[in-house]
Amino acid sequence: MAQDNRIYVIGHRDPHTDSVASAIAFAALKREQGLDAVPCVLGKINKESQYLLDRFGFENPELLETAQVQLKEIDIDPPEAITPDTTIYRTIRLMRKTKRQNFAVVDDENHLVGWVSKTDLAEIAISDTKDAHGMIRKTPVVNFANTLKGKVLYESPIRKCNGMVSVVTLIGDMELNNYEVADRIVILGCDEEAMKILIKKGAGMLILIWTESVSDEILALAKEHSCSIVTSGYGATNTLRYLYFAPPVKNIMTKNPMKFYEYELAEEAGRKMARTRFRAYPVVDAEEHLVGYAARHHLLNYQDKQLILVDHNEFSQSVKGIENARVLQVLDHHKVTDFNSPRPVNFRNEIVGSTCTIVATIFRENEIPIDENLAGLLLGGLLSDTMNLQTPTTTPVDRQNANILAAVAGLDLDKFAEELFSVTEDEGGSMEELMMRDIYFEDVYGVRLMCCKLNVPAVESYRERADEIQQALDHLTRNKNADLGILCITSALENRSILFASGDKAEWLFEAYPDEEGEPHSIHEGLVSRKMQIGPELSNVISKYA
Repeated sequence: MAQDNRIYVIGHRDPHTDSVASAIAFAALKREQGLDAVPCVLGKINKESQYLLDRFGFENPELLETAQVQLKEIDIDPPEAITPDTTIYRTIRLMRKTKRQNFAVVDDENHLVGWVSKTDLAEIAISDTKDAHGMIRKTPVVNFANTLKGKVLYESPIRKCNGMVSVVTLIGDMELNNYEVADRIVILGCDEEAMKILIKKGAGMLILIWTESVSDEILALAKEHSCSIVTSGYGATNTLRYLYFAPPVKNIMTKNPMKFYEYELAEEAGRKMARTRFRAYPVVDAEEHLVGYAARHHLLNYQDKQLILVDHNEFSQSVKGIENARVLQVLDHHKVTDFNSPRPVNFRNEIVGSTCTIVATIFRENEIPIDENLAGLLLGGLLSDTMNLQTPTTTPVDRQNANILAAVAGLDLDKFAEELFSVTEDEGGSMEELMMRDIYFEDVYGVRLMCCKLNVPAVESYRERADEIQQALDHLTRNKNADLGILCITSALENRSILFASGDKAEWLFEAYPDEEGEPHSIHEGLVSRKMQIGPELSNVISKYA
């Protein structure tokens, strides 16, 4: 895995169209400037945003769940591994070659099934040979040949091996009769007379040193007595020594070893690793496939994620773990609140109605052309956030950019706005779920305010659903422990809204925006902005009572 040096361009939580469009467009601008920038969202995008992405041919931005670095985003060692059937000898050679202190053991589908360290191998070298009898008894004949750089001359289909090993050094009938060789592995030289005696005495396997082949008579006798024969490329001492490295590592590996998942946070993995004795550990994906090894030095040298914030500057509205990331730049048109950084930040905050306006302006300032699809996407974000250029925050700069973007995209501004604001969230899902798609909370003079918004093509039909809407708002207000919950159902095309309120302080909203006498949920002409219209008026009322 390579260190993730990308720059993530992100909008705020519960992303709306201006946030999504400005992230995509500004990431495109940064790529034109030679930076590896990628647009991201922090939650599910709404139907309006999806409509624009589909219409102008953009893929959905990547979902960024945390600003903290995950193991999959840092440099770790490659997933070199062995299988359960790899011999101990082969594992030792691989450790020397790769300079590894340990190996993960994987199955045929690369699932992690075990762990072998140099300590495990050292135990084989220093332990009593009788401790290895069980392993030797189960070791395939071919393993001995491969480990000893020899070959199999005959492998008996009937296995006779009790795991014990004898080395024959004296030649002659009297001396051989003194050896207990039944079902044992016997190491000896090229004396065929000795071979005959040992085979007849019931040896389970002969390992021959300094011998390339044997006569047909010996092979026939071995077949008759079920005795396998293997040659060795080493002398007696090394043959005896390496023979104990022929078993497969499944006999000594640690099963269910400590491991890390690639989605785990590098910081947390480092803390866990500091409490253990090994220098490195296997890293797996969600399906337990080995993806590499994380060592302590990897977790000391990784870089923090790099972020560019668009359409927000509040950490409380940003990605989880932003305090652990490096914020490079901010583009926003909202008030500056709890932003702080230990490093210098390119901070651009303008008094305009949309972040897309700022992004479009930066394209022109840098003389970077905007293609027609990107211009269409930016225009959609601009119109969405200014409610078709009708919010009190809309400026001449927004209107100028809207006309420029419409010309570049080849769009009729009024017709495009009508199409855009005909896309409604009120399709599928409960009314409470719809309210949750555009919601924010604010403390106003100690009053917990919950404010929801639903954009629709026309508001009149929602007055007929007042009971359903009120019931859903009451339930949501209670669940969110809000003192005052409000819902603004707005039509940008009609430039008007209807209001609902719930909670102990519900009457305060209607003091700020009273209904017509005898007409609940009256239509409020020209009311389209929660933050710039409803917010200030409601704050004035709350200040009188709170």
